[in-house]
Amino acid sequence: MSWQSALACWYLRRQFRPQTLKPGINVEKARALTAKRAWSPRVPGGWQLREMVGPDDQPLHGEWIERVDSTQAVDASPTVLYCHGGGYYFCSPRTHRSLVYGLATRANAPIFSLDYRLAPEHRFPAALDDATAAYRRLVADGTPPESIVIAGDSAGGGLALATLVALRDAGDPLPAGCLLFSPWTDLAAAGATIRTNDGFDPMFSGPAIALAAKVYLGDTSATHPYASPVYADLHGLPPLFIMAGSTEVLLDDSQRVADKARAAGVDCELEVWKKMPHVWPLFSPFIPEANRALDCAAAFVRRVTSGAARDVQPSSVISIA
Repeated sequence: MSWQSALACWYLRRQFRPQTLKPGINVEKARALTAKRAWSPRVPGGWQLREMVGPDDQPLHGEWIERVDSTQAVDASPTVLYCHGGGYYFCSPRTHRSLVYGLATRANAPIFSLDYRLAPEHRFPAALDDATAAYRRLVADGTPPESIVIAGDSAGGGLALATLVALRDAGDPLPAGCLLFSPWTDLAAAGATIRTNDGFDPMFSGPAIALAAKVYLGDTSATHPYASPVYADLHGLPPLFIMAGSTEVLLDDSQRVADKARAAGVDCELEVWKKMPHVWPLFSPFIPEANRALDCAAAFVRRVTSGAARDVQPSSVISIA
């Protein structure tokens, strides 16, 4: 564990985790604090940021990070559809630019970072509707499904996986793969690490997870497979690559998905990184482990979109020191 990562965990334990120990969820405060503290890095050299705003009756909003020289054929490189985290009720593409920029430049892939509608103004399935619409828009605009990777972190990771399941159920052509950073896949908060890692996670308290879920779910069951894809049938999905920290209260959300994917015959790789905080790739470029994680993620994006096979079992679990 690098000193930079240890410093980030110290900061999160002092500044973020105490907020999750308070009763209830203050949506407006969370949004205000995020907007105040969000750091937006410079656009990488040779790349450009382009905002996309859809019509009011088709709320498809977000931003593209793409190469300035876009003369390359549309099917010559991968494209990533990214779903940001934030419990479904705060954060935005802007708050996640450090991760998205780092992934785009490493994978040499344009990324559309989706600004999906947030709860409680727009509860389930608004975010899912926006994510499936974004994917279908990419395909309709000429992006081959086999060149697309759906990715996301935390709530956005759960959303990415749920989008994959919903697309399969609807008979859509599926993307090349799905990349998940510390995904929140169980809004019922039934994972064992909700309890066993409570107090070790520098960012969240275990009881806060179920409280946050209610903001998004409303009257929807917490075990609905499109809200909590850990309860979904995962057969027929493309390759999955999951990263999670060993002390996260949401670790079991990743482990159970990996187990279910393996049982369904899905190619799924889970990496458990020792003592890394929730969605640590967000700390790129300042934390060495964040940079290494994005290197691994970019390699996955390139591999699955190139059609290259790998010599591993349908599911592997790797512990990273």
